[in-house]
This record gives sequence, C-alpha cells and structure tokens, in this order.
Amino acid sequence: MDKFIIYQVFTRLYGNRNTTRKPNGTIVENGCGKMNDLTPKVLKDIAAMGISHVWFTGIIRHATQTDYSGYGIPRQHPAIVKGRAGSPYAITDYYDVDPDLAVNVRKRMQEFEQLVERTHEAGMKVVIDFVPNHVARQYKSICKPRHVKDLGASDEVSRGFDPQNNFYYCPGERFAPWFDLYAGQQEPYIEEPAKATGNDHFDCAPSKTDWYETVKLNYGVDYYAGCIGHFDPIPDTWKKMTDILLFWASKGIDAFRCDMAEMVPTDFWHYATEAVRARYPHILFIGEVYNPFDYRRYLKNGFDWLYDKVGMYDTMRAVIVHQAPTSAISQAWQQTDDIRTHMLYFLENHDEQRVASDFFAADGRKAVPALAALLLMHQNPYMLYAGEEYGEPGMDSEGFSGHDGRTTIFDYWSIDTLCRAATRQLTDAEVELQAIHKKLMQLARKEKAVTDGLCFDLMYVNQHLQRQYVFLRKAAGELLLVAANFDDSEAEINVTLPAHAFDYLSVKEKKVMAVDLLTKERESMMLRPDGQVRMLVPARGVRVWKMKV
Repeated sequence: MDKFIIYQVFTRLYGNRNTTRKPNGTIVENGCGKMNDLTPKVLKDIAAMGISHVWFTGIIRHATQTDYSGYGIPRQHPAIVKGRAGSPYAITDYYDVDPDLAVNVRKRMQEFEQLVERTHEAGMKVVIDFVPNHVARQYKSICKPRHVKDLGASDEVSRGFDPQNNFYYCPGERFAPWFDLYAGQQEPYIEEPAKATGNDHFDCAPSKTDWYETVKLNYGVDYYAGCIGHFDPIPDTWKKMTDILLFWASKGIDAFRCDMAEMVPTDFWHYATEAVRARYPHILFIGEVYNPFDYRRYLKNGFDWLYDKVGMYDTMRAVIVHQAPTSAISQAWQQTDDIRTHMLYFLENHDEQRVASDFFAADGRKAVPALAALLLMHQNPYMLYAGEEYGEPGMDSEGFSGHDGRTTIFDYWSIDTLCRAATRQLTDAEVELQAIHKKLMQLARKEKAVTDGLCFDLMYVNQHLQRQYVFLRKAAGELLLVAANFDDSEAEINVTLPAHAFDYLSVKEKKVMAVDLLTKERESMMLRPDGQVRMLVPARGVRVWKMKV
C-alpha cells in the first residue's frame, strides 16, 4: 500500500513573489502566481517532502474583476464578484483555464497541460477542483466543444423548477440583493428572472452572508416541493456536468476534489463517477462532505475519500488548544473506523483558519503532535496546505478577505512565508518546523508499519494521559511506539502496554533496542504484557520509537 499525502497549492498565490500586498490591490499592483512558477525544481522539492498528490486549487476560469476582454473573455460585472481576483468557486467557464494563472493568456490551456506533465514527471499525481453545485451569476462558456449547449441555454425560465432546466428561477422577479448593483459602473447588473443562489437560497434577494455571487445548479431536485428528486429521464445537468468531468479527465488529471459534494444528490455521483471510471479507471473522487450520517452513502456512490472535518479536524483543533483531552482523538477515529481509509485528515485548508493564526493556536509548532498522530496512526490520506509547514499565520487583511486568520481566496496577494522560503530568509523556528513536517511525512510514506501495518490505540489503558496521545503500529517484524505530547512542557510519561496489544499484534515479551526515528536516539526497552515503558517527550513534540520484534 501507499500513504497518500496531498499538498494543496492555491495556484494564484503560490508562486507570487510580489511583496507590495496592497489591500484590494489589482493584479498589476500585487502580482499573481502562475502555473509556470511550478517549475520542475519546485515540483521536485514538493515531492521530496513526501507528497504524493498536488491539488492545484483555482485552475478552472472563474469570476474576476480583471478585464480580459481583449482576449475574447467576457467581462464580469464587479457587483457580483467577491474581491478583485474573485472566488475560484464562482466558475464562469467549466471548459477554460483561469487566465490569471497563465504567462501567455492565449495558451493558458497548453500551460495547464504542461503543468500536469511536469507534476507527473516529478512523481506526483494531479488533483483539480470540480465545482458541481453552483456557478458564477454570469456564467458563459466560450471554450466548450461545438456540440455542447451552454448551461441554461435551453431552460424554461418561466418555471421555478423544471427537471430538465440547469438553473432554478424566481419567475417574474428581478435579482434584488442587499448591495448596490452598479458597483461604480455606468450600468447596473441585471438578472431577470432572478436565479436561485448557490447556498440553496431560493428567492431573489440573497443576503450578505449568502453565496450571492453564485447560482445554484439544478440536478432534478425540486426544492420548492420538499426536495423531491426527478431523475428519470436523466436530468440535462447530469449529462452536461459528466461531460465536463470527462473533458478534464482527458487532460491527464488523476483526481477531482469535489466542492460541496453533499449539496448534489448521490444519484448524480453514482451516474457520473461510473461514466468517468469507465474511460479513466484511475480517477479518484474526493468529496467535501460535512454530515457524518451521509459519509457511507457518498462512498457507496462513487467517492474514494471524504473530508473528515466535523469529526477529526474539529476534535484535533480542540485538543491542540487544550479544550479537549487527547482521549477525544480515539473517540473521533472510532466513529469512522469502518471507513477509515476513506477519511481525509487535515489541519488546514483554504476554508479553515491557519493553525498559527491568533484565532487558532498562534504558533504552528503547537500542531506538531497533531500532525504526527494524523500521519502515523492509520492509513488515512492526509492533506497539507501550502505554508502550513512554515507556520504561516494568515493574519493579513488582504481586501475582501479581512483579518480572519485565513489566507485569502478572493484577493491578489502573496504569502509571506512562501516568499521568504523561496529566498531562504526563513527564521530558525520556521526552518525547524518545515524539517519536522518533512520528516514526519517521509516516515508516513516509507515506514511499512504505517503504510501497511496494524494500529493499536493505547489510550484506553493510559487514561492518566490527558495531553499525550500514544499508540502502536506493527508490520512484519517492526513495531512503532508513537507518543505525541500536546502539552507546552516536556512530559515524562509511563505508557502501559496491555496484554491484548501483544496478542493482537503478535508481539512476544522481549527486551529490545528502540530507535527514535526523528532524533536517532537509542534506548533499551523491556516489552512486557501489562508492563510499562517510561519516556521523555518534548513539549509539543513527538517520539517515534522503532524496534525489531
């Protein structure tokens, strides 16, 4: 088996080395990262960290206030674009590449294809977003194949719902949100009849907290009549969106991260994933699903991995900031034990606050024990957000994205730690943090006890440990004893090894020489059923003892 580790790269920001960082700045003022910034060397360095997949976020063309009309790309009215750069989840053309990311705008698709090729040559797989639930309000494809009819082109707009419509409508009503529809332009943005908003807002007046820049796609579910599904005959939206998946699969990508997958009916996912895998059997589908009661239903209908947000992420966040004991980690993984290899663990992504932000832990080093536990305790895939490995705080006020502890997805900006990493100007603490990330990820990828081994959670017999988490991994004749310390002080702990662990892992009583894989320290240990092992674990640190058994 392999341990899969995804590196999320927000492409617009990743390679940008412009440090102007003017709030609400234009692309000319603040610069923009390009696909070509991900050179063979950059990709090789990413792979060397232990990364198996790169998620290039924001590839497909989306709404922006930057004018590309000179290239034949329709302008977007600024009233319905969030931020100067726009949200990568307000798609304007499913068949196009975001021109911001191209050095040569007219060859933007070719530059993407070359990025895919370079990533594969570096030994990694390519993940891109598929945004199935909503599109930008001014969606218009200029790059679709000739035989494809555009979304909404054949809709019966006099009906709020029709199974073969691509959108939902508010017949006889004009789009009338809370904000000024001129936004400094001579002409206002006009939408009549108004379409339903992306976050299931089915009237003409979305609020400030709604996804007002997007419109909801219609998969044959009648929300006006209590969410009744009309799936026979197959809704037109199903066919169009499946064709879009097949188009991108033909570009050589290896996985789709499916945005807000749970807002789209599972019947569609069964239909679409089956169609894609019939031609591209290697393609993985990663679902952003937040309701634990739906996990197994989405897995059954075509998904390979699902976000483990409300379970493991929320639990680990509470443990890191000492709002929950480490025993809560055991409870979290046990909730999904039957599907654990399908649950994607993470500590950061573009939606969540940075660990090092003042809103979370204020120091990226405080998450090291959590990182170790998530990487080493099971075979689950893991996701790392670019900058996390340096302790990027995300505390800028970039413009549309305010002072919220998140790295903006709406503004032209550059990430301080990534800029300094590129010029070797990191602090000692940042270098050290990146090194421990790299060590742990490499261990997770190469240690057979992690990739293929059994796991034995030791917390049930070590309930005295409130801020330490301990477990065993075993494959063939190799045993790992992992102790993660979430305390701010060094901890001297006694870890009980129950007789059941010896039986379950087929380990015999034995005196062994253990080696800490992180520090190379060696220590003699007596492994005895119901006996104890004493060790020192650094503050916010981890021990990974390896021994031959």
